[in-house]
Amino acid sequence: MTNSAGWISPEVLRVLGWTLLHFVWQGAGLAALFAMAMAICRSAQMRYALAVAALGLMMASPVVTFRWLNREAVPAVESGEHGALRGAETSTQNATALSGSVAPAARRPEVRPTAMLWFVEAWFLGVVLLSLRTAGGLLLIARMRLKEIKPVASELYEQCLALQKKMGLDRVIRYCECHRLDAPAVVGWFRPVVLLPVRALTGLSAEQIQVVIAHELAHIHRLDSFVNFLQIAVETVLFYHPAVWWVSQRIRVEREVCCDDEALAVCGDPLNYARALTLMEEWRTAPSLLMAANRGPLAERILRLLGLHGASGRARVAGLGVSLLCLATAVLAGHAFLGVAQASLDKGPFSKQEPSGDGVIIVKPAGIATGEQGAQPAKPSGTARQSAAKPKSEKDKDQHAASDENKKESYLDAIEAAGFKNLNVDEIIAMKVQGITPEYIKGLHELGLQPTADELVGMKVQGITPEYIREMRNFHSNLTVDELIGMKVEGVTPQYIREFRDLGLQPGPDETIGMKVQGVTPEYVRELRATGLKPGIDELIGMKVQGITPEYVKALEAAGFKDLDCDELIGAKVQGITPEFIEKARKHGFQNLTLDKLMALKHADIL
Repeated sequence: MTNSAGWISPEVLRVLGWTLLHFVWQGAGLAALFAMAMAICRSAQMRYALAVAALGLMMASPVVTFRWLNREAVPAVESGEHGALRGAETSTQNATALSGSVAPAARRPEVRPTAMLWFVEAWFLGVVLLSLRTAGGLLLIARMRLKEIKPVASELYEQCLALQKKMGLDRVIRYCECHRLDAPAVVGWFRPVVLLPVRALTGLSAEQIQVVIAHELAHIHRLDSFVNFLQIAVETVLFYHPAVWWVSQRIRVEREVCCDDEALAVCGDPLNYARALTLMEEWRTAPSLLMAANRGPLAERILRLLGLHGASGRARVAGLGVSLLCLATAVLAGHAFLGVAQASLDKGPFSKQEPSGDGVIIVKPAGIATGEQGAQPAKPSGTARQSAAKPKSEKDKDQHAASDENKKESYLDAIEAAGFKNLNVDEIIAMKVQGITPEYIKGLHELGLQPTADELVGMKVQGITPEYIREMRNFHSNLTVDELIGMKVEGVTPQYIREFRDLGLQPGPDETIGMKVQGVTPEYVRELRATGLKPGIDELIGMKVQGITPEYVKALEAAGFKDLDCDELIGAKVQGITPEFIEKARKHGFQNLTLDKLMALKHADIL
């Protein structure tokens, strides 16, 4: 395969290919950061700004990556005197050998097709196809402006001008009717036109028409057409990455929400506007280059207009967790890609060449072996010899550094050595993100625990340390991993258990967790005992669940119900027997009732 047109060198195509591949993890990382910001931010305007910034960074990152990789790439072989000087200048990065004489011309070796070059060709074809689609849309809009629109009636035009003045727009804006569209839309960047479809003019009320026009004027006021053009450009160039389309879609959603807010600030009546959006839901014939009032997810916008929007805290936390995991995955993938790309670019298409016999420049990147035992490179001469020379002490340092680097054990090797083998990608990433070290695993093994990968992550997330385990084993000798996690989640501490032991109670692990969940404290036990009760662990949990307080016990005693045991108190509380109910029954002539009779009255709903 010759390159795309013969006017782009294979080296540039290789760098471009690696730039596009690097964007796979870069785009995922930027999307993950944006998703985290979205989960935190509540303002639609701020979310819109963050989305535009994320898309801008997605567009900029390949440019920065291309420039960086291009500087790091091995220089192409050059011939003649200029080539000799270039080789001498880069000798600190490449092992350059010059033959005794410099040939007047060197033949460039033929480069065979590679997967990377085919990938660049496929990307280029995708860009061309999407560009043609955009050009078709522009032609459709141009034809629409020339042949399919006409000015609106003078009365409606006056209303539009009044609305435009109310929104602080002093630009020249045309207002036209259009038969092709079924929902109001804006077309044009420097000379905007608000298109009002005949169907909308006849199917909506005057108030609804006013608010949808205000929505379109908000697009003009916010210069959304220029951002829309940026989106189309980024979608065309980076079409192969799903994160680009997702961020771009979020821009469109938040843009419509921001325009909804501006329209309601001018016209009010969100219910009427919601009805208008519902009517226009099925009227979607506007080209994607236009910005229509019925763009964006309808259900989300209507719920927001009616004040029913808002993600739950649990959903936001889940979003943050997923975003963090995606970010960690992108960083790990980026680290791997950088190493592979650097190795590939260091080799280059001209990394190994044989002399032509006439004397040509031979470029051999650092760290690449000659492939022949005992082969000696030709001596460099002149300026090249001086710049290529390297002190022996520095070479020794480099060799020692490379040796030390080889001796370093990777995180995966260390985890496998600790006994965790055959982990999948999600498990190893989760362990790395949570900071699980081989030392942490060793400490758990020494205590006789053999947690799985998921249990290990759960223990680390909850902050369970070997010291915590030793302290808890002073009270419960055979704690399982699930019991440890449950106790740590509920905030059970050695001090909490010790205080119950001092009161003569010996709760097991599950009972301890149950008491902590229900809020049973040593103080609560002491106060109940002060009333004469001697509840056990199950009775304490049951009484706390039903909300029985020392004050409730004392109130029943004051009403004449003394010496009640824990089960009777729980039954009375469940049936809703209160001092007020007892007093009410006695006022109706029910005297000397037992607790069972009171509960029967309450159950029958007689009083």
